[in-house]
Amino acid sequence: MSIKVSDYILQRLREWGVEQVFAYAGDGINGLLAAWGRAEDKPRFIQARHEEMAAFEAVGYAKFSGKVGVCAATSGPGAIHLLNGLYDAKLDHVPVVAIVGQTNRSAMGGSYQQEVDLASLYKDVASEFCETVTVPEQLPNVLDRAIRTAYARHTVTAIIIPADVQELDYSPPTHAFKMVPSSLGMADYAPEPADADLHRAAEVLNAGEKVAILVGQGARGARAEVEQAADTLGAGVAKALLGKDVLPDDLPYVTGSIGLLGTRASYEMMRDCDTLLVIGSSFPYTQFLPEFGQARAVQIDADPFMIGMRYPFEVNLVGDAAATLKRLLPKLKAKKHGGWRKEIEKNTARWWEVMQRRASVDADPINPEYVVHALDELLPQDIILAADSGSAANWYARHLRFRGAMRGSLSGTLATMGPGVPYVIGAKFAHPDRPALAIVGDGAMQMNGMGELVTAAKYWRDWKDPRMIVAVLNNQDLNQVTWEMRAMEGAPQFLPSQGIPDVPYADFARSIGLGGVRVEEPGAVQSAWKQALSADRPFVIDFRTDPAVPPIPPHATWDQIEAAASAVLQGDPDTAGMVRQGVKAKIQEMLPGHRHRDDRPGAGDEA
Repeated sequence: MSIKVSDYILQRLREWGVEQVFAYAGDGINGLLAAWGRAEDKPRFIQARHEEMAAFEAVGYAKFSGKVGVCAATSGPGAIHLLNGLYDAKLDHVPVVAIVGQTNRSAMGGSYQQEVDLASLYKDVASEFCETVTVPEQLPNVLDRAIRTAYARHTVTAIIIPADVQELDYSPPTHAFKMVPSSLGMADYAPEPADADLHRAAEVLNAGEKVAILVGQGARGARAEVEQAADTLGAGVAKALLGKDVLPDDLPYVTGSIGLLGTRASYEMMRDCDTLLVIGSSFPYTQFLPEFGQARAVQIDADPFMIGMRYPFEVNLVGDAAATLKRLLPKLKAKKHGGWRKEIEKNTARWWEVMQRRASVDADPINPEYVVHALDELLPQDIILAADSGSAANWYARHLRFRGAMRGSLSGTLATMGPGVPYVIGAKFAHPDRPALAIVGDGAMQMNGMGELVTAAKYWRDWKDPRMIVAVLNNQDLNQVTWEMRAMEGAPQFLPSQGIPDVPYADFARSIGLGGVRVEEPGAVQSAWKQALSADRPFVIDFRTDPAVPPIPPHATWDQIEAAASAVLQGDPDTAGMVRQGVKAKIQEMLPGHRHRDDRPGAGDEA
């Protein structure tokens, strides 16, 4: 019995172990949709509200499952809509395969309806592999290579299938000239560096007296080895945001996140170290690494194309983090945990005390730092967390201490708005037995989060653990950009671009059968979290937070302070709020006639 090309594609996806495809319908994939009907929805078609959200859900699924995420869309506008989510996957090195329709072959080149040059459109986002299927015999090779390449290169691949090709009878490649057979499966492999390079790396690390370690998502499978390396070297460990779940934050030498959204403890460790070991990270902000020439440095990364970037490394080790560290550790000499390690632990403990104090500051109506800080101690050990881009990412980075089997992610490199809610939806399909929680700003929620609540409402009854929590930091301001304007441009808040309307997010959630509550005073914050964490369905908390709480970096520079002061002097509409929330103490140092320093113990730690 013959089957169509579309039937074979779904069959091959099943053979690769693909259990769901995040997608949206359109006539460019009608053949595939019909095949899904014949296949009794296997792999399962997960209907997003928008193709971009389907791509984000595939990214979330891939990030939290370790498996390839698959998304599908129609030709023209559907394929275009996928792009932002696909770029999120590409830039964060996540394996995702996009299957997109195209107009019939007979219409291609004829300026036909919804005809877009998809090969050109996708040549960057799917630069490792993007192919158009024009005859059935190209399969299974094209699909196998797309999946295998996505896994091997941790990237995006794409398959373009004209609508008429989907309807053709499938015929496999034959044992003939210019036919390309294929096979299933992706063998595990772990590159390892040469012995000579390991010896050189050990010499650098053994010579150091003040060793700092930076880990990223590439170190996720090497927790035990990273802990042993830190113990042997007497080092502290900072974490890039995508590596926030690599090590638990209850280890006293783990300084937390690094960079603009990082901790002061991480900043101080990088400022003062004489040796740097970077494992599985391409953290881009050089200014948060040691001064050039200050530290000797070693990098470990599995991708030879990403090695040697960001810092003048003395030794570059191309290899899997766990396998490389296992071979490196016996060559390292144990250091005493003296003043350097004690200073790191003291600074880290002080940072968490500062976070507690910052969370305790009164605000109007609620301090967003308190909202997230109050969540920290309530988090289940197996929760999956996501943060959207914006000031929400600051509080996620600084106030949540990972422990146990917690996982977490955000849009690290693209830093796009909008992935928070679809990420946790993807996570729920990866781990339907675990709770998931997204912290999002009201801008991202209005952009697309509310629409994806409809997706959650459609599918939550299929999840073994129905808890999926969306916390909206509702301050009616595109807050991160507002503060960037103040600190980087010295410009006051521009309300026509920054002010956004108040929306009853919890009411909307309840209207579609989910749970929800609006919180307008600090005393209700903890009870709202507890209510959401014990809910029997997805739950939205609408926290009314104060936009005047500044998401300032761990070491505000004088230039940034002066720029913020300039914003006040130019008549920022929220001047009173900025002053009220403690920015005044820093601004006073730069305003004419005021040179004040607060020498109280701990004063200024939060800057």
